[in-house]
Amino acid sequence: MLNGKTICVVLPAYNAEKTLIKTLGDLDHSIVDQIILVDDCSKDATRALTKTLPVKYAFHKVNHGYGGNQKTCYALALASGADITVMLHPDYQYEPKLLTALASMVASGVYDVAIASRILGQGALDGGMPYYKYIANRILTFVQNVLIGQKLSEYHTGYRAFSKKVLETLPLLANSDDFVFDNEMLVQCHTWGFKIAEISCPTKYFPEASSINFKRSVKYGFGTLGASLRYRLKKLGLANPLFLNQATANNYRLSKAAIEDRIEETNVGV
Repeated sequence: MLNGKTICVVLPAYNAEKTLIKTLGDLDHSIVDQIILVDDCSKDATRALTKTLPVKYAFHKVNHGYGGNQKTCYALALASGADITVMLHPDYQYEPKLLTALASMVASGVYDVAIASRILGQGALDGGMPYYKYIANRILTFVQNVLIGQKLSEYHTGYRAFSKKVLETLPLLANSDDFVFDNEMLVQCHTWGFKIAEISCPTKYFPEASSINFKRSVKYGFGTLGASLRYRLKKLGLANPLFLNQATANNYRLSKAAIEDRIEETNVGV
């Protein structure tokens, strides 16, 4: 608990066997009320390892993709009654020790969303981010800021904190199940007027850390630009994309019932 707010950490896991214990070990458990891991049909021993750890878990029947995994994570966090939900990749690419700093931005009541940026400071290249990814990150972020009128240092981090109100409000079921989910969610946060903060976070690139290949990176890049462009077209009155449609948002908000048929096994709520 932090400032009287309950904290839930969600871990969207895929092949995290080699990094999961290290990630959990570096969290400040004194402020965490619940940890929920959602495994998206890992091919390694992530599930068997998870069952030996003091965490709540849910295992997908089939692979639903990175965005689909987050939908399950957030639906379960909401069902648990968490005031603040922190999403952290369990591949140890981000610094778990910054949990308190990240969650505090939201717990203060000043911000609704907080993201841990690898670009602020010297963390990205020093941590081994491939140079082409760094350049792509900077270019994409610049264009996205221009299109949606924000001033974020990056849109691509996998370490984020959200208030309950954000997760209850956004039509997240209308978002992609792929990696572009993250960008769509930040564009939604901007559309709905939620205040977004950033903290600096070092990154670590190493063989066990998850990373998409060049081909998927290109697809992701076009997807992120597409999300921001659709926002701009909406502002110009030329389009009304489903994930930004406030009139139909109630039909696409998260609930535990909406994701229950995805789950093969869980101890959440037990």
